Amino acid sequence: MGLLPTYQKLLENNQEWAAEKLAEDKDCFSRLANGQSPPFLFIGCSDSRNPIETITQSQPGDIFVHRNIGNQVLLTDVNVLSVLDYAVNVLQVRHIIVCGHYNCGAVGAAIMGSASGIVNNWIDGLRELYLSVKPELDLLPTTEDRIKRLAEINVLKQAKNVCKTSIIQNAFLTGRYPVIHAWIFDISKGLIKDQPLPIEEWRQLDLIPDHYVGHSQAIS
Repeated sequence: MGLLPTYQKLLENNQEWAAEKLAEDKDCFSRLANGQSPPFLFIGCSDSRNPIETITQSQPGDIFVHRNIGNQVLLTDVNVLSVLDYAVNVLQVRHIIVCGHYNCGAVGAAIMGSASGIVNNWIDGLRELYLSVKPELDLLPTTEDRIKRLAEINVLKQAKNVCKTSIIQNAFLTGRYPVIHAWIFDISKGLIKDQPLPIEEWRQLDLIPDHYVGHSQAIS
């Protein structure tokens, strides 16, 4: 890892970036100032090693972003629900991506029981998820393997929670709804893994309708 930038360097980098963008396209910022219509909502972890715009080579205006510790979609969290509501009903995003990552500190703390203070309260749901799948995880040979597997299980659980919200359920009723995705970012490789969703299982639970179109057939 290179030297960490100083505070002043961050501002200098911004000046250079803005100048480069204007050199490429003199109207790029004026267009952005007129409003946004991103096709994607990204719900990810706050971890600094998971910069979604960088790892997907996206541009400003492409992705509407919400982050929290452990990429959780809690049905009692007004913050994430407000973001989801705005993204679906105002911005009319076409895809919702819930993205976890390997080597996640929140997932590790849920397994080890090492969190304290407010963070411990926040990841209580992750701890409960861990305990519910502990027999499966105990079959894995190392703690690292267990943390990786729980990160995968967690991102599927949070994508499922997205489907549980009244926001998405109402969107399903209208027939115009975003496609749900569950990603895992492997920091050690710089690669995203697109996890398949248990569509048929969720249909049986009435979480998604029969007419739901999954990501293999998703609109662009």
